[in-house]
Order: sequence, then C-alpha cells, then structure tokens
Amino acid sequence: MPRRLYACTPSRLNTWLDCPRRYRMTYLDRPMPPKGPPWAHNSVGASVHNALAAWWRLAERERTPEAAGTLLARGWLTDGFRDEAQSAQMRGRAREMVERYVAGLDPSDEPLGVERTVATRTDRIAVSGRIDRLDARGSELVVVDYKTGRHILTADDARGSLAMAIYAVASSRVLRRPCHRVELHHLPSGEIAVWEHTDESLQRHIRRAEQIAAEASAADDAYRARVPAPRRGEGGAIDHAPFDELFPPRPGNLCAWCDFARHCPEGRQAAPQKDPWAALPVDA
Repeated sequence: MPRRLYACTPSRLNTWLDCPRRYRMTYLDRPMPPKGPPWAHNSVGASVHNALAAWWRLAERERTPEAAGTLLARGWLTDGFRDEAQSAQMRGRAREMVERYVAGLDPSDEPLGVERTVATRTDRIAVSGRIDRLDARGSELVVVDYKTGRHILTADDARGSLAMAIYAVASSRVLRRPCHRVELHHLPSGEIAVWEHTDESLQRHIRRAEQIAAEASAADDAYRARVPAPRRGEGGAIDHAPFDELFPPRPGNLCAWCDFARHCPEGRQAAPQKDPWAALPVDA
C-alpha cells in the first residue's frame, strides 16, 4: 500500500516544534478549546498585509504611496488594542509604514504572485502555504515575506526559516523556475534580511520538515485511536494527563503569547499572560 502523505502547512509543523500540547489543542481537539483575546499586533500585521496585497491589485497608474495609506486606513482592524486612542495611534504609524515602503517599490514591476498559495509533495508530506509576494528577478524567483514586529530581523532569520525554504521549493516546482533567494522585509525599519539558499540547503529544510511531520503524524494517529477526547473538569478546565505522553507541554517564555494559556497550568506558571497590546511599540 502507498504511504499516506501527511498534509500540513509550515505553521502546523512549527506549532509541533514549539509545543505539542498547543499543537493538539489547535489541530486535533474538537471542539477547539476557546482561545484568549485577540492580539493587537496581529491586527496590525493583518491590516498591513491586506493593504499591500490590495495595492498590487490596483491599476498600475493608481499604485501610489497615498493609495497604500488609504487602503490601510479603510481596512484597519481594531481587535486587541487597549482603547480607541491606541488603535488610532497605531493606525497612523502603520499608514506611514506602508506609504514609506511602497514609495521604494516600482509600480510597474508586477509580482508573479501576491498572497499566492503554493504546494508541493515529497514521498512523505503534502505541504502548502501562502506567500506574501513572489517576485521574478531575471531567470529566478524570489520569495518575499512582510514582517511588522518590533524586532529587526537578520540573515540568520531568513536562513533558518522553515516556511520560507518550503515556499521556495514549492514555488520552483509549481512555476518550473529556480528559486533560491528568500527575503524578510521588515517594514517598521525598512531593513531587508536576505538569504541565498543552495539546492542542498533547501533539501535539508525539506528533510527536516519530513522528520517533524513523521513525529506529528504518529502522535495524530495515536490521538485518534484514543477515546474519549480530553475531558473537561470543573470550570471547563481540560484534563491533559491522558495525552501528555504524546503531546507534552514545552513551557517557556513563549507561553506568555499562547492563545491557549488559560487551559495550560504549566504555561501560566512559566510565563504570565501578556496584555493583548503588549507586543506593540513601548510608547504606543
């Protein structure tokens, strides 16, 4: 019998690496445990991504910095902010950010894809994901990812990104053109972190993805073989014990940002939950 492929996204693979318990609650538990409140930084990131995608869909003559700012303001998401004043302050900053960024773009340099879904298969996995922007530069493709967080990124971030490597391989196979360069465009600073992969480094990432998928797939199968699903105790608390051998928590600083922190005693002990706006600039 042919081996069943493990269907996944880079996000699913990275969630398994970060915390198997969070992976279980995200992808396996049904109904999914209620998440915590939305994060303001996610609203900023989604608003910026949406505006930039919409900007490229405009007619070429309409692709101006002012148009990008208008798209940002019209599509601004308000979830997670402390109050309306904080939301308005961040909206102004984000508008300046996208206007400054598109001012450095050539409106006529049409990308091959914007918010484009790509997919590929190996002998073990069927992986897919959505790319912020796919450029054609000469005979090669370039994967571009927009970043809006506080921390400036480096070439090591681009080199080590499993998602970017998967997108490069998938883009190359879908469009039948070589793709080795990946770029992280940090909009708050204007910095671009670049890495030029080799065929060998891309294949190392693919092998790593297969190894992660093998672990997660085995845990998935074991989970489905167990009945009942995780029990809820007093106050809706989840009894994790029957599944912790398969999906152990990995408590650490990242627990402060976990959507499921309230369902995880180990996570709450490792790092108190942050306010929904905690990842915004300190003066916001």
